[in-house]
Amino acid sequence: MQKQLIREIHHLHAKICSGLADPNRILILYTLAEGDCNVSHLVETLGIPQPRISRHLKVLRECNLVRSRREGQMVYYTLADRRVIQALDTLRAVMASSLENQVTLAETLTTLD
Repeated sequence: MQKQLIREIHHLHAKICSGLADPNRILILYTLAEGDCNVSHLVETLGIPQPRISRHLKVLRECNLVRSRREGQMVYYTLADRRVIQALDTLRAVMASSLENQVTLAETLTTLD
């Protein structure tokens, strides 16, 4: 029973990570962090074609990263949990640290000649 729960937790974790595995979806999440948006606003703001925005929003909804609500004819999207932005910011900090280490390594290599 315990192993099954752990597997399910890892499966859900991987599902969230798969939702974050596209740069356009990350852009959408950061845009939604500024406030609720409809598809038209996302298209205008990000310059991504409407069918692609809709496809990314579908993935983000399936991963429970965004929620939608209808107001008349319009559908608005919002972050399901603002902590996803904190997680993305943490990943950016890890990435920046990794890049700094690579720069240091590259500089060291050039001085070895």
